[in-house]
Amino acid sequence: MIVMKFGGTSVESSEAIERVAKIVLSRQKQSPVVVVSAMAKVTDHLVAMGNKAAAGECDASLELLRALRERHIETAKSLLSVKRSATLAPRLQPLFSELENFLRGLAAVRELTPRGSDYLLSFGELLSSLIVADAFNLRGLSGVWVDSRECLVTDSRHTHAVPQMDQTRERSKKKILPLLSKKRIPVMGGFIAATIDGVPTTLGRGGSDYSAAIIGAALDADRIEIWTDVEGMMTTDPRLCSEAKTIKRISFNEAAELAYFGAKVLHPATLLPAIHKNIPVYVLNSRNLKSTGTEITAQAPPSRDVFRAITAKMGISIVNVVASRGVMVHGFLRSVFEALDRHSTSVDIVAISEVSLSFTMETKRLPKALLKELEQIADVACEDKQAIICLVGEDIHGKPGIAASVFNTIADAGVNIRMISQGASEINISFVVDEKDVPKAVRRLHGHFFPAVTTRKVRAHKKNGLGRVRVNGSAAGGGRRRGTYVPTTVELRASRP
Repeated sequence: MIVMKFGGTSVESSEAIERVAKIVLSRQKQSPVVVVSAMAKVTDHLVAMGNKAAAGECDASLELLRALRERHIETAKSLLSVKRSATLAPRLQPLFSELENFLRGLAAVRELTPRGSDYLLSFGELLSSLIVADAFNLRGLSGVWVDSRECLVTDSRHTHAVPQMDQTRERSKKKILPLLSKKRIPVMGGFIAATIDGVPTTLGRGGSDYSAAIIGAALDADRIEIWTDVEGMMTTDPRLCSEAKTIKRISFNEAAELAYFGAKVLHPATLLPAIHKNIPVYVLNSRNLKSTGTEITAQAPPSRDVFRAITAKMGISIVNVVASRGVMVHGFLRSVFEALDRHSTSVDIVAISEVSLSFTMETKRLPKALLKELEQIADVACEDKQAIICLVGEDIHGKPGIAASVFNTIADAGVNIRMISQGASEINISFVVDEKDVPKAVRRLHGHFFPAVTTRKVRAHKKNGLGRVRVNGSAAGGGRRRGTYVPTTVELRASRP
């Protein structure tokens, strides 16, 4: 049995869903369980609707709802026959009516609570999974819609709920295994779940990957496939560096580190359930039916390069906390960490001395109340528009001169480093730079540590009976077969500036 998760861009239109059906058909004999995200941009659309309703702009919110309804109905009509779409419409309409009633109530009370937000955002996955299940049935796949909220059990931490694996395992096996035994293909929405009492929750933005991994672990799947719109995990973000290459194999630890420090292909928590059950994860391209993508396993072959990949996490703030002069430093660090704990603050990088501490975290998650509290015990300065660049690879600390090579490359690029972290993790070197310097820094690092490999066919010409290999017009040596034409292939590794 395998779990196949398709992201928003993989189900964004009727054409995309057609491709999904073909991919699932190719895996039909492996008893697939399919998990789908909301259609691309739908979650953002729902957030905008909620914000407008909470601001009292009911008409504007309902106008967005009409556009959302039209998009899903038109997609269903394109995918399904007239008869089938007419059958599906009565199943979709109650969801739109329910959503409209919620928005009207929200506009009246003008407050969107975390619990209300989870309820609102659940509609994207509910709608897409219903459409995909019906589309499967019309294409020779025995699809059956399964309500994820009846399988995935979480605690009540709304907007970032934590799965309860024992209950999830019990409910998932009870709901899904009988369907698989009848050769049916369960289709579920990702990202959404419910408490033990049935109150809707979500796993956080991007949580559909996490949902797939949870279901895979709960059902002891043979493999988990994450289908997205890129050809697997890359050596860096191709939008920053066009020379980024697909990583064929990578370890759980390396992939998790990359996901946490900005790689958009995977949700940071995705790999945890797979690690616990030692289930291989594949990241594949839904626009390429023959995609081989990236294989993520407990152990991966050593990389021929120093690092496995480079990633960048934007939208970061550095907070510098310095003990005021004349103040006893004893207990200073404890006070800072206690303040971080009280505000449930998760930081990325920390640098510490006796009288000062610097930490980084996402700017949008930095509580203003935390800064005010810290100002009571120290001098506080906050720098926004920063980014973390992270280089990941197994056993990099066992290779002398690696850090020097990284920082010399950055210096050559004319980029100033604001903060450095090495030592806490055996597999990464991380540092902070200004956001505007990220493209330049990443391109320079990638060119240095992932030199381009070009293969050229070079011919040996007969000259006085001796073959001479010539590269770009220069003699490069040759075979000594008298009177023979010797075609030669030379692999050249060229380091780019």
